[in-house]
Amino acid sequence: MAVTGAARGVGHALAVRLATSPLVGRVVAIDDHRGDATGVTWRVADVRDPTMSSRLSGVDVVVHTDVDTSADSDPRQRRARNVRGAQTVLTAAAAERVGRVVLVSSAMVYGARPDNPVPLPEDAPLLADSGESLAGDMLEIEELARRSRRVNPGTAVTVVRPAALVGDAVDTLLTRHFEAPRLLVVRGCAPGWQFCHVDDLVTALELAAAGAVTGDFAVGCDGSLTQAEVEALSGLKSLELPARLTFSTAQRLHRLGVTPAPSAELRYVVYPWVVDCAALRAAGWRPFYDNAAALQALLAARAGHHALVGRRIARKDAAITAAGAAGTAAAVIGTAAIVRHARRRAGSK
Repeated sequence: MAVTGAARGVGHALAVRLATSPLVGRVVAIDDHRGDATGVTWRVADVRDPTMSSRLSGVDVVVHTDVDTSADSDPRQRRARNVRGAQTVLTAAAAERVGRVVLVSSAMVYGARPDNPVPLPEDAPLLADSGESLAGDMLEIEELARRSRRVNPGTAVTVVRPAALVGDAVDTLLTRHFEAPRLLVVRGCAPGWQFCHVDDLVTALELAAAGAVTGDFAVGCDGSLTQAEVEALSGLKSLELPARLTFSTAQRLHRLGVTPAPSAELRYVVYPWVVDCAALRAAGWRPFYDNAAALQALLAARAGHHALVGRRIARKDAAITAAGAAGTAAAVIGTAAIVRHARRRAGSK
């Protein structure tokens, strides 16, 4: 069995677990540099390398975790890297007649909408925005999975869709939402907060690698938290804005380079996208973390960081925005000014 991205993040956690798992045999760890996981066989390679198939010699299952979800990545470069990596791994696996490939996607592919049922069934249509958002990356990866199943029926493909991922090594636009001085709320909408801790994702991937769960399935904590519960647990207050102002301003700021992500990403912090993990439950899997514990883990990991509209800023700038935020357009405009000032100051150093 092979794990890509094994030197860091989810891949590292999975390689460590599989090294002692009774469900699998030898573990091959693949990354562009050697990591510190022990009890595995290291093969150094970039997953986009056309010679990737040579690294899969003797492998019967590949779990592909080497996906860039960083909040700071250039969207176009990230898309090219993520899609090329998945495509290369699928092609290499078929060439080496690997029996199964497990791809880590995201429950973001279902889309975040104000009228989404809570929870979304796993076979719900994939309605995410296909633009330059991270969800768009995942949609392209899942299209590659569907194509691979048709073209290479000898290699089974499993797609795992975690809810909002949290953990020590996770730094995404969703986790940075909780580094802001206020939590954004769209007037008249009720978000549902569901998380997936890295430790729980790893146990789900272990089952997928062993063939205990197949097809396309979701993974996350049971149920969800209301906005009021999130505010009570985090101690953070909300900033309420009308939807039209929120999304139009966010898109303008993104076009100007003030914010790192398009407005489509904002939908995932204001609209529900809670998933039902029926396939895993049927396999006997249960999450170790509930949503409250996962949120506490997120807050602990984010301690000391401050962000506005997804971009890291200095603590004093965050304090200024917190003091001035009054739930109006002025708060959004003030946020943009502070982010621009922080970027200019960083560029002058």
